[in-house]
Amino acid sequence: MKSYLFALMILCFAASSLANQDSDFLAARDAFQKGNIQLLNSYATRLEKHVLWPYVDYFQHRSVINTVDSTTIRNFLSRYEGSLVADRLRGDWLKVLGKSRQWQVFDAEYPLVVNKDTELQCYYYQRHLDIKNVAVIAEVRALWFTSNILDSCSPVFQALIDSGQISLSDIWKRIRVALAEGKTTAAIRISRYLSNANETLNLKELDRAARNPKKYLDAIHGQVNSRSAREIALFALLQLLRNDIDQAFSQWQKVKNRLPASDRSYFLVKLGYRAAMRHDPRALSWFKEAQNNIQPYPASDKALGWHVRAALRARNWNEVLTAISRMSSGEQQFDNWRYWKARALKEKKQIADAQAILTSLSEEHSFYGQLAKEELGKELYFVDKSYQTSSRDVSAMSQRPGVQATIAFARMNLRTEAYLEWSWTVRGFSDPELLAAAEVARRSGLYDRSINTANRTVSQHDFKMRYPFPHREIMQNVLHPYGLDEALVYGLIRQESRFITDIRSNAGAAGLMQLMPATANWVAKKLGMNNFHQYMLADVNTNLQLGVYYLNHVLISLDNQPVLALAAYNAGPSRARRWRDDVSTLEGAIYAETIPFNETRDYVKKVMENAMYYAKVLNPGQKSPSLKQRLGFISPK
Repeated sequence: MKSYLFALMILCFAASSLANQDSDFLAARDAFQKGNIQLLNSYATRLEKHVLWPYVDYFQHRSVINTVDSTTIRNFLSRYEGSLVADRLRGDWLKVLGKSRQWQVFDAEYPLVVNKDTELQCYYYQRHLDIKNVAVIAEVRALWFTSNILDSCSPVFQALIDSGQISLSDIWKRIRVALAEGKTTAAIRISRYLSNANETLNLKELDRAARNPKKYLDAIHGQVNSRSAREIALFALLQLLRNDIDQAFSQWQKVKNRLPASDRSYFLVKLGYRAAMRHDPRALSWFKEAQNNIQPYPASDKALGWHVRAALRARNWNEVLTAISRMSSGEQQFDNWRYWKARALKEKKQIADAQAILTSLSEEHSFYGQLAKEELGKELYFVDKSYQTSSRDVSAMSQRPGVQATIAFARMNLRTEAYLEWSWTVRGFSDPELLAAAEVARRSGLYDRSINTANRTVSQHDFKMRYPFPHREIMQNVLHPYGLDEALVYGLIRQESRFITDIRSNAGAAGLMQLMPATANWVAKKLGMNNFHQYMLADVNTNLQLGVYYLNHVLISLDNQPVLALAAYNAGPSRARRWRDDVSTLEGAIYAETIPFNETRDYVKKVMENAMYYAKVLNPGQKSPSLKQRLGFISPK
């Protein structure tokens, strides 16, 4: 008895000591973020044996990086070579070297850094343009059209503008991108690269167009002659288009003949894009008009994606093929466009070409991979467990510093740091290593890391690791009164929270089934939970009771159609109803693909994909509905 009590006391002391050390680490991290070096150093003296000591060491070195000598930095890098903290400090140091143009040291260290952000890349481009290395010009041009103008990038862009590698047309194209995104400050900053001050954006006119676009457009008389005036007119039209297609189209009718053909094509693409997102049947005609223009403006992959979706809603398979063919080669390789291209080819009786695409796609573990299988008449199948992770491998993996650091970060609820450390640790792992790491994460309750890591295997898979089912006894008790599909609910939770019980989204959704506060309160009243408080959403049983009731509620109110219910669960019932077709029944897959919210569209497809795998994992050997059966058909409004 005494030995038992002694052991218990030792455990309690160890737990208390660990909690105190974690508290000190959080305080040291806070001191670092606030720039309080003296306080950071005082906490550091207590943390030399903590698993996260390398991070404390990093905080100390990062705090003095502008003044410390290179020998001190190199000693740190040598001490932690191969770790994330070493890569971070090397990146920080390289920015100091680049800013002070210490190119000799920069050249030696740059190839060794793994995580290169845009600021660091621009210092690299500065260096190579200085030494006339033309090989980087293509990279800089690509960056010009995608990047914010950082201080380290400005000299690079200016050098290419001075040499004519970035043309006047390129500058205006970048201004147009900024204005289309409503980033007027960025557009003004970019316009300063124009060599002729008289060509720059008129700030007063731009401000007028931003404040009242309709009034601005009504005041336009005669030709819109200058490039600046044309861009501001198009900006005003786009501002109207954000809120009201009809009002924007009405103003367009008044202005279009004052604009050159290429500008008319540009706006028609935007008009088609916005209309397609709102399921307006006029979208296809506007896309076609833009393309048939004498000077067609090149549509972005994003716009062409909505051209395809508008064609799917109209069952216009010719337009599906046309729009996909105009996408970039990289975009065409995404699984959704390969699937819909194959479907369009089948509709046009080009069976052999369609079968070739579907055969390749059917090998992929994805929503469209599953649909491709079914188009070929095959069922979803996977080996229950093709690789058995040994306890020895799991034990060895648990001792890796990066794994231990991840667990420590997770223990302190530092999810971002845990994610970054884990991603760094498992990069380059073989399939057996990934599965061993996934098992360590699962045993530590880090289901998000476990699932994501198991998902990365290439040839040796463990689908029970990819699709875990914790809390099953509680789940089945909660589901019993409703008769809901267990596979669907698990699929939803896997997508919503990755089984993290206390997770909270930026919007305030909480727990396993990510319930919003208002929804949770409403359901709690329905269930007679008079003492319900928001903190109870972290409790597994409470969260499942509320979430399952709400999912069942939206299912019943939406024709027991899972696709509609999932769209409603993520984006709200009114939107799910609004996204149906006005007059025609829609194939469930077309409804899912044409959901206008990126997050919801991805969510619905992922949950349906998950449900298919969970049906196999939870009930091995049993016949379950196909994905097409689950998707069904969506009745019109």
